[in-house]
Amino acid sequence: MSLVETDDVEGGEILSLHQRILSDIRDKILSGAWAPGHRIPFEHELTAQYNCSRMTVNKALSQLAKAGLIERRRRSGSFVRQPQSQAAVLELHDIRIEVEALGLPYRYERLERVKRRSGADDRALLGLSAAGPVLALEGLHFAGERPFALEQRLINLSAVAEAAEEEFLDIAPGPWLIGRVPWSEAEHRIRAMAADETIADALDIDANAPCLVVERRTWSAEHPVTHVRFIYPAESHTLVARFTPSQG
Repeated sequence: MSLVETDDVEGGEILSLHQRILSDIRDKILSGAWAPGHRIPFEHELTAQYNCSRMTVNKALSQLAKAGLIERRRRSGSFVRQPQSQAAVLELHDIRIEVEALGLPYRYERLERVKRRSGADDRALLGLSAAGPVLALEGLHFAGERPFALEQRLINLSAVAEAAEEEFLDIAPGPWLIGRVPWSEAEHRIRAMAADETIADALDIDANAPCLVVERRTWSAEHPVTHVRFIYPAESHTLVARFTPSQG
């Protein structure tokens, strides 16, 4: 059975069916009826709703994605796009604050916790001159139901011994450390990368999608405390630096 696609008249103008679908979804988003993170009906659901071809639906959704109103995730469908987050480059901020500033509920999920003796790679990341105990953690920060950032962290247990007993199930390691260790120096490195399969699966993005990576090391009284790598989907995060002219 073939589908017959009809046109609608709105304000005296004839709208093609794909424009009608686009307009209907756009109006729901801009009116707030569909909040950030809301799942758009699947293509086959829209095909049935509008009695049209899947190609027509796909064309409308592609235009909405290009306009930045929705995002299309592999295997998951299409969702109303989250407002873009901004973070200050030189601050040690809590990701919870970033997420809540977007008006979305925050959640942290620990993925991995391994206590071990540091290897050469660990010592290079932390800036350690000798082997010692470290805690390796990996976790996901969520904004609503969507993964917001992947966190990969090393903690120098020689500097923060009590971290060895903390499970980090109810609190992310960042705010836990800030509340216990007075840091005296920090270093940021910022770069771009393409998501490999593991990162893509964790962040629910396409493999090779662009990501923003913020790496940070902190010290307390000359002792390395932690190295952390935050990986964000590039399209949803912006780093901001505010500064004044140097004097003299």
